[in-house]
Amino acid sequence: MRSAKDFFQPLAVGAPEPLREIPFPPSRMIHFFPPSNEKMRSKVPDMASKVDILLGNLEDAVPADEKEAARAGLIEVGKSVDMGDTQLWTRINSLDSPWVLDDLYGLVTEIGNELDVIMVPKVEGPEDIHYVDRLLAQLEAKAGITKPLLVHAILETARGVANVEEICLASPRMQGISLGPADLAADRRMKTTRVGGGHPGYLVRDDPAGDDIDAAGRPTHAQDLWHYTIARMVDACGQAGILPFYGPFGDIADTVACEDQFRNAYLLGCVGAWSLHPAQIPIAKKVFSPDPDDVAWAVKVIDEMGDGTGTVMIDGKMQDDATVKQCKVVVELAKKLSARDADLAEAYGF
Repeated sequence: MRSAKDFFQPLAVGAPEPLREIPFPPSRMIHFFPPSNEKMRSKVPDMASKVDILLGNLEDAVPADEKEAARAGLIEVGKSVDMGDTQLWTRINSLDSPWVLDDLYGLVTEIGNELDVIMVPKVEGPEDIHYVDRLLAQLEAKAGITKPLLVHAILETARGVANVEEICLASPRMQGISLGPADLAADRRMKTTRVGGGHPGYLVRDDPAGDDIDAAGRPTHAQDLWHYTIARMVDACGQAGILPFYGPFGDIADTVACEDQFRNAYLLGCVGAWSLHPAQIPIAKKVFSPDPDDVAWAVKVIDEMGDGTGTVMIDGKMQDDATVKQCKVVVELAKKLSARDADLAEAYGF
């Protein structure tokens, strides 16, 4: 085990010093695009103006014969597009694939200073992060990168869930974790073929009235397949000071259920979600931006509490130091979003 005093030392001579605190700019949606597609690359400047994070995907959604074209396309984007305040991410191929070394070498040496975060799929333990950590340091030193690249892990195996706390604490590069529900469902042998979201069969049923145990007429209540995993992921990220994200919602047409799933994740502590289609961008923007009424209430509580100690009654509700902390989370997020979004700034009154 490395000494604690060495944790924030570069892992290669000439690599940039690791960050002591993970930045948290607006991160409501990670919008995926296929960089091998020239038509989609031409839309990047417009997409960048509409999303918080734009991710060039090199992994599962890219056919094997298009892997090199996808990598080259993303390098072209990094060299030619001014992203403004929008973060540029990539999802590399899995660590057991024949493409990952070329992904890392090509991206870091060609556009390392333009990339913000590298998303690593199917992370199963801290050893995966240690491998990427050391390799990135060597490539940063070789390429003269001036800021450390951050790492985002996808939680999509049972072993990854079992090791999530160790994954989060594995490196100062760790930026956050996303839930990968489809691969995780397969690895767990869950009996669902959906990509995220609920399932009509996962429910509880009210007790029968009298002796009639027939299902008809007995109300049912849907349950969340992902509640445990999201909550554990959020706690692990909170412990490490990094950011939790919900992953994909595959039913593009069902915008209502997508919004419900995103909101569940938001309420549990996730800061954003993946958007796989332009239709999901406004959903993520809506859900992961605090409601103006909630912001107004939070501001009122903070103002009434003064130095944040003691208790006060506001509209018949007790407020104390714990509720002030909750309110500060909402207000701080609202202020960050206001700096990027003029409409939200007006709605929030900032």
